[in-house]
Amino acid sequence: MEKKILLALDTSIHSKYALRYSVEMSSVIKGLTYTLFHTQPTVSQFLKDEAKTDVKAKADLNKAIRKNTDEAQSLLEEYKAQMIGMGIAEKDITVMTQPKLIDTSMDILGTGLQGLYDAIVMGRRGLSRVQEALMGSVTSKLLEKSKVIPVWIVDGEVTSTRIMAAVDGSENSFRAIDHLSFMVSENPDIKITLFHVIPRAGEYAPINFDEKEGGEHFYARALDKFKTAGIQEDQIEVKVAKVTLNVGKVILDEAKKGNYGTVVVGRRKAKKAFFEASVSRQVLDRTLNSAIWIVP
Repeated sequence: MEKKILLALDTSIHSKYALRYSVEMSSVIKGLTYTLFHTQPTVSQFLKDEAKTDVKAKADLNKAIRKNTDEAQSLLEEYKAQMIGMGIAEKDITVMTQPKLIDTSMDILGTGLQGLYDAIVMGRRGLSRVQEALMGSVTSKLLEKSKVIPVWIVDGEVTSTRIMAAVDGSENSFRAIDHLSFMVSENPDIKITLFHVIPRAGEYAPINFDEKEGGEHFYARALDKFKTAGIQEDQIEVKVAKVTLNVGKVILDEAKKGNYGTVVVGRRKAKKAFFEASVSRQVLDRTLNSAIWIVP
């Protein structure tokens, strides 16, 4: 079964990390195909306006557009060649570029929705919280606006293909399991860890991992979802950490201790602001040299 990811790339080192991660994950995600996507720089609005009435300005505008297109195509072809060199079949790689239409985050998301991609992948730009507040970031805007497509954020050099899903028994968490089970389906060798932190004053009751049957129980539903994807119970490890206030820190500590390169979390909906005080935001903010799959 084909699994399609949209890999949003630019010239930064963060994109190179995202590319390498995506290639490495082909060893655990069967049928993975890639679209390499780059949004071109904005052409001067002044030049666009001038081109409507001035022949020279129109020629300059066309020259600028051609230059941006050629540079974008060259960048993507270079990335494609690198992926082929790392063992990805050329037939599994598509390149796509376009001028900026709205803003970079919306252009990426629009392409993802139109192409029915299973995930959008990008490298984290490394902005601090202060910088994000002042300037915003493509990463944050994409996560905020993506209501359907999971977004994989790659932070730094990821060297492990081990996967941990942080679960809390909620529907958000089950959607994360749904996405994960689909992406790793048909892999009889994959090992997955379900990690559950029981908060001291949690919104959700502890998951009963002894409940392996009965459609209303989270773990039973998760096992059914994995089994449908061809993942057996003996491929799943369960870990539970009890009583803590800082759930995000515990998840990150476990990811580091267990050498997990990928952490999967469901996005908790905030009433007042995007990611406000949420576990998924804590994990995303503090992750290092790992990939976070945020599933809406």
